Amino acid sequence: MKRKHLLFALTAALAAGSCSKDKNDVQAPGSQIVITTADVVPATQLKWVKITPQVDKADNASYLWTMGKDTLAVTKDLMYAFDTTGNISLKFSVKTATDSSQKNIVVQLAAPAAPYTNAVTKVFEYFPAPGQFINTLPEWKAGQTDKDMADAALAKLNKENMISLGGFGGYVIMGFDHTIVNKPGKSSFLVLGNAFANNAEPGVIMVAADANGNGLPDDPWYEIAGSEYNNPKTIKNYQITYYKPDENKTPVTDPNDPYSSDVQYIRWEDNQGKSGYLVKNPYHTQSYYPQWKGNSIVFTGTRLPDDQIRNTSSNPASPYWVLPAFPYGYVDNQANTDVNAQIKLDWAVDNTGKPVKLSGIDFIRVHSGIRKEAGWLGEVSTEVAGVRDLNLK
Repeated sequence: MKRKHLLFALTAALAAGSCSKDKNDVQAPGSQIVITTADVVPATQLKWVKITPQVDKADNASYLWTMGKDTLAVTKDLMYAFDTTGNISLKFSVKTATDSSQKNIVVQLAAPAAPYTNAVTKVFEYFPAPGQFINTLPEWKAGQTDKDMADAALAKLNKENMISLGGFGGYVIMGFDHTIVNKPGKSSFLVLGNAFANNAEPGVIMVAADANGNGLPDDPWYEIAGSEYNNPKTIKNYQITYYKPDENKTPVTDPNDPYSSDVQYIRWEDNQGKSGYLVKNPYHTQSYYPQWKGNSIVFTGTRLPDDQIRNTSSNPASPYWVLPAFPYGYVDNQANTDVNAQIKLDWAVDNTGKPVKLSGIDFIRVHSGIRKEAGWLGEVSTEVAGVRDLNLK
């Protein structure tokens, strides 16, 4: 399958003028094309390096970056991630309809000054949807802000402790002290959850590379196309609005449902013409609405099918809910020890569904992918307990 070439890699960020003293003009014998770039580029393992050669007399050219027999990029500029140390030899080739030229470049990769952390080191945003564990995982205290709650989420995730994203749409955006590289055909990372047999609460994963180098997750996002990406029951761009409840209102109870304390607790509406209420249960009595947010909150994203979630008991007094896992590609879906919980960057797609080629990522976004309530279990809500880079030893 052809893949759109989005070319990234890991090494130290390189300012354009930092290697100007090493730049040489190369003009192959008989060629009019002139390539100007550094002969040697210093870099750091698992940090981005950018090489931006100047190419003259090469109108409508095609470009090729290779490392031995491996193709790294087909663009003029290279942004690539290496997970090794030592010297790496690259070849930059330029070709037009009537001419061609090449330049050899050595990347000198040093080890980091201190070992990298195999855990989440940044939380840029924690924005949960309403749910029975919200305001407790992590705990919210009066007066705390978005930043306070992001810091509280980081304190949990950095130690592989759990946070809840609430019902559909709730999300967290995480970062790391290094780039997570793609080794084609192999799993790159694992987002930890708390799934076990027949207790899956799948979250959708999106990834991004820090292409603009500013350290912020404001670059293009790509969805990890899990097993249900092309399922006709999956809804792309599903949108839901939740409305802040009056915590002092008289609860609406259902005498036939002993597992609920208010069946009209948090109102919601979606872009599919549907509406309803998030139910409150007697086991969690705090507010389910994120208290640091406004009177309504809106979430948009891929909604996964929920028809596999069902009550398998024929006894109304003793319901037994099962939440089967999808085959692969999600968070809090398969057990953390299951290979099918691991994620391959080869699965990334753009917003049109086309596969993209990522050599590394710096940011991971997870949102709760199911809009469903499961009786006494409450709403289906993705829980996240950290990230592991499977390439780090």
